[in-house]
This record gives sequence, C-alpha cells and structure tokens, in this order.
Amino acid sequence: MLKFYFNGSPNPTKVALFLEESGLPYEPMKVDTRKGEQFAPEFLKINPNGKVPAIDDGGTIVFDSNAILLYLAEKTGKFLPSNRAELLSWLMFVASGVGPFSGQAVHFKHFAPKDQNHDYAHNRYQYETDRHYKILDAHLKDRRYMVGDSYSIVDMAMWGWARMVPFKLGDDAFARYPNVKRLVDEISARPAAARAVALKDKFTFKAEMDDEARANMFKHMTTKVA
Repeated sequence: MLKFYFNGSPNPTKVALFLEESGLPYEPMKVDTRKGEQFAPEFLKINPNGKVPAIDDGGTIVFDSNAILLYLAEKTGKFLPSNRAELLSWLMFVASGVGPFSGQAVHFKHFAPKDQNHDYAHNRYQYETDRHYKILDAHLKDRRYMVGDSYSIVDMAMWGWARMVPFKLGDDAFARYPNVKRLVDEISARPAAARAVALKDKFTFKAEMDDEARANMFKHMTTKVA
C-alpha cells in the first residue's frame, strides 16, 4: 500500500486531497516537523530534503508535492488535463512561485523574531504573494478551472495554498481575489477536501511553537552560513 508522509501544512494537504478524490488506498505516515521527525535517518532516505510530503509507492519514492500530484495523476489517469503544456506551465507556476512566496509571507508575518527589523523582507514577500494571487485571479476570471474545463491537479495544487490566503495576507485579503476565492470555496465544499483537511486530526502533532519547535523548523536561526 502507498505510504503517504505528511503533516497538516499546505503542501501535504493538497496531496491528501488527490488521494481522497481518487480513492487510492494509502497509509498515512505522520511526520511531526515541530519535533524534528523530518530529520530522522529513516525519513531522510525517503526525502533527502527533509520535508513533507513524500510517498513510497511500493518502492517508488516521490517527494515534492507537485511532483507527487503529477506522478499520481499519470499513474491513475485521473484529474489530468489533456493540454500538457498548459498543465505543466501552471503546475510549475504554483511550485516555483505561489508556494515559495506564500511560505515566506507566512514566515515573516507570523514567525520571524519580533525583536528584529524584518520590514524589507516582510514587504517583499507580501508584495510577491499578492502579485502571484492577482495573476491567478486574472486567469480564473473567465474560466471555472485552472486548465481546461474540468477539475484537475492544478486546481488541487492551487487550493493547497490559496485556502490559507487570510493567514498569509490578512483577514480581508480574499476580497482582492474573488475568482480565486470562488474556486477555493468550490473545492473546499467537496467531501474529499473535508477529509483531506481532517486527516491531521486523526493524529497528535506538537501544537506549541516553542524553542524546540523553532529549532527544528527554522535552523537558520542558530546556524550562520555567510
């Protein structure tokens, strides 16, 4: 059975969405990143980058959420748009732009040390995150889904991060992206999405962002490279 290494963060949640939508049988494997379980030698054999999600599909290892989505879509033939060029373009747009900038926006808004001046970094990542969501919103203005006429892995990839827009950009931020919000709401209303979001609740994860968690999540705080 496919093993799915996950926690409740956006990237694993979008893979959980595919697994729930497709009906593929899988075994969820909890990785508590606040406890540092991503650095365990046995997990680093699965993903040398020490991040979730990852899957072990009968000995075939795949890591990075967008790579997993593409692998599973090709494996099952489900949620795969026929226009491969457009599929890859938007999937990589999420992988290289929406995800990384959203993650940095969250970090500098919520987790960067408050006793240091992060105004430049905070503004940069807020700006870039907003810019990326404006591109998504414009793309969705005259279409229901990201690629073609049907729900696909690109929508799942976008949803993983976009459903957290208020946490990244402020409580009223969705008002700036009505077309993104429309698609997020549609996906979130699907039973598979509810199951994907609730998967983490079947396990106990460390809730506190204490010194141990910060040391495991943000190793740059204790290690200088340059």
